[in-house]
Amino acid sequence: MNTGVKRTSVYRTITLILIIVIAAVIFLFPLYWILTGAFKTPGAVNSSTPEWWPKEWTLRNFETLFDKRSAPLWEFHIPLSEWFTEDHSQVVFFAGPVLPAAFRWLINTVFMSVAAMILTCGTAALAGYALAKKRFIGRAVLFSLIVCAMALPKQVILIPLLREMDGLHLTNTLWSVIFPVVGWPFGVFLMKQFAEGIPGEILEAARIDGGGELKTFTTIVFPMIKPGVGALAIFTFINTWNDYFMQLLMLTGTNVLSMPLGISKMMGEFGQDYGLLMAGAALASVPIIIVFLAFQKYFTKGITMGAVKG
Repeated sequence: MNTGVKRTSVYRTITLILIIVIAAVIFLFPLYWILTGAFKTPGAVNSSTPEWWPKEWTLRNFETLFDKRSAPLWEFHIPLSEWFTEDHSQVVFFAGPVLPAAFRWLINTVFMSVAAMILTCGTAALAGYALAKKRFIGRAVLFSLIVCAMALPKQVILIPLLREMDGLHLTNTLWSVIFPVVGWPFGVFLMKQFAEGIPGEILEAARIDGGGELKTFTTIVFPMIKPGVGALAIFTFINTWNDYFMQLLMLTGTNVLSMPLGISKMMGEFGQDYGLLMAGAALASVPIIIVFLAFQKYFTKGITMGAVKG
């Protein structure tokens, strides 16, 4: 009897491992195809017969990506600076040598995603904590509006958002993509759900010990909701990185283009060069992989805790 149970357990374990391996291969195959395609010749990339492993390796795609356009390494627009200058012009700082524009596009995209991630996590954590543990007039109504905003498509508020960015003179700057993400309703909702699990006795003990609101949040609340912040950080980073539609509307100048926009414009110039597209995608995938690996522990823990709470 025990032998049969052990044998069934072994078969089940082997089956689960095989399923996991097959799923991993399926999910990793697009990344493998992009990485190998970035080093293929134009004939191999456009061939009707798939070439699973490059017979001839080439750096032509990366040479095209790096050689055709150039831009300063860093260009920083001070938001709202035109309000304080005599000629109402924006204050812009340039730094570093002139390099291939692809490096600049990558820096722009990383800056947008990291800035949006930090600002969103900070504001969402504070707002979620206030909605979960503070009692004030209109709290339920405010949270209901946030939940309703989660179901509101971005296209509905597109025209008011464009007019707002234009009124603030932020169009064609990276801030026009960053600021609309900061008030992400989903982030506030997620952080509220995590903050709900904080025992009120701990917060009361902190107040009795003389801890202020800021100290209580940084020393007690934030460490307890850190898994949720990690999950939100990954969501925000990827959401901002892949928000091609908003980037297309807000960014037009060569120096402020994101990586997806820059590759798209180059594709328009050089036709359907899929090798160039894969080279750009391979370069753009590196920061996403780094961020995911850095926050993987918190992401997994956050998803697990959210599933238990649900």
